[in-house]
Amino acid sequence: MISSRLSRASAAVLLLGGAALLFAPDVLLPALVPGFPPAAAWIGQLLAAAWLGVSALNWLQRSAVLGGIYGRPVVMANLALYLVSALSLLRVAIGGAAPAAAWGALALAAPLAAAYGALLLRGPFDTLSSSAR
Repeated sequence: MISSRLSRASAAVLLLGGAALLFAPDVLLPALVPGFPPAAAWIGQLLAAAWLGVSALNWLQRSAVLGGIYGRPVVMANLALYLVSALSLLRVAIGGAAPAAAWGALALAAPLAAAYGALLLRGPFDTLSSSAR
């Protein structure tokens, strides 16, 4: 099932990013954003909480069919997360002040946003591939 693989991949990406920001925000955020005050590491932990929550949602829905009217809340939550992330990172990247990590995050967020957008608009990939046979 393609939606199952997408849910697993999304859960893994968010789990890794969320765990890193949860346990080492005072190291990661100043490295990513020059001049970031270490005392504001709680902002990274709040972001980590959101990412870990969506990661758990994706993991629990990994065996469900997603797309179209099926699993719409899960698809919309992921689409909003990845689309806003991709657009924000693209703005920073176009501005020229982006570190290499921003390009890497953009390379992860943009395809996931496109995949969840396709799931929302076209329906489950699983039914499309089975009807084409």
